[in-house]
Amino acid sequence: MLCVCNRCSIIPLNIMVVKINPSAISGTIQAPASKSSMQRACAAALLYKGETVIRNPGNSKDDLAALDIIQKLGATIIPKQDELLIQGNALQKGEIDFSGTINCGESGLSVRMFTSIAAISSREIIITGNGSLLQRPVKFFDEIFPALKISIQSTGGLLPLKIKGPLIPVDITIDGSLSSQFLTGLLFAYAHTCTSPVTITVNDLKSKPYIDLTLQVMKHFGWNIENKNYHEFVFQPAGNTTKEKVIVYNVEGDWSNAAFLFVAGAIGGEVKVKGLDLNSSQGDKAILKVLEMAGSKMEIDEKEIAVANNRVQPFEFDATDCPDLFPPLVALAAYCKGITKIKGVGRLTHKESNRAVTLQNEFGKMGVTISWKDDVMFIEGGGVIKGTVVHSNNDHRIAMACAIAALQANGPVEIQHAEAIEKSYPDFYKHLTLLQQRPQKT
Repeated sequence: MLCVCNRCSIIPLNIMVVKINPSAISGTIQAPASKSSMQRACAAALLYKGETVIRNPGNSKDDLAALDIIQKLGATIIPKQDELLIQGNALQKGEIDFSGTINCGESGLSVRMFTSIAAISSREIIITGNGSLLQRPVKFFDEIFPALKISIQSTGGLLPLKIKGPLIPVDITIDGSLSSQFLTGLLFAYAHTCTSPVTITVNDLKSKPYIDLTLQVMKHFGWNIENKNYHEFVFQPAGNTTKEKVIVYNVEGDWSNAAFLFVAGAIGGEVKVKGLDLNSSQGDKAILKVLEMAGSKMEIDEKEIAVANNRVQPFEFDATDCPDLFPPLVALAAYCKGITKIKGVGRLTHKESNRAVTLQNEFGKMGVTISWKDDVMFIEGGGVIKGTVVHSNNDHRIAMACAIAALQANGPVEIQHAEAIEKSYPDFYKHLTLLQQRPQKT
């Protein structure tokens, strides 16, 4: 539980509302586990014909949804201190002893990845979710699954889906412009089932770094897929080639959530973050490049990364391949005197909220003018950030962006439906409290 005394800069009013008072910050935080890394490791552990030890497992709602899914599909999970033992070997073609409903929570990655994996089974399975996930398009499966001999019935291109395999890998061409996560699911499913050479051709692939992460995880588990310039992915029937009986996988620290901590340091004090891999394939590692462009003070080594406040300046950045950086970058841009330009607005429509509109509305309440033309967002920064009441719109990254922007506001910022952060970073407010340096801006 968080402290509710008057000295703290973060005061939870109730389960739905958090008030953030302006404050300077200083301290060191261990990066939360990457849900991108964690969920992919769950998929690999399910398909692996042996035991997997997952170290530094995540505890976000998205991570818990992935664990629930692989249990339903046949994996056995044994929790241990700071790690999970997962016994796979249950998912063979048509041998899932489960016919019912898989609930992906609000995880876009889970629904896009595990739908293709579940389609390996010959039994009827319903895929559904909660909240905003029910409004996120999954028409991709309507278009692709018939070619793979999978029976599918969607709800007008939305969840819930009713599917029945087994998936039969064939040469196909897919559109990668909506999300690379659809491809991630097919990569796992094809690698597990192909019995002859087969190729997935992808047009206009977005978020290539996250396909790098997928391939990196798969290689760790013994699957080798030939990547021909992100346009063709070639599979061989050798399947899983690892000879290890037990695979140990260490979940990376999360660059997406660490970005909020770095921006907090850049505008409100100094923050050091441990547990991040400088060689990570996560696209949001690009936050370091943006902070450099904005003139932030940084010290980087393998053990920790430190970011300190400085007079930040407007920047221009293409976030097409890392759209989750938009919210923290908008918070940073709010303190840059002048107009910041961020490309990739088209990637924001089908998130937990329509993030372009939500950022415009909520930051507008704080006195920040945001507009966009075509695919470029313009943020007019450097003015007074107003204390006010904002709403997360049930979007975890919006809640965190507003919280960070509030650190140097002219008064308290109250975030409604603040519990949205549980989707990816349950300890966010706790960590922000630990970084508190003084209770009130003077």
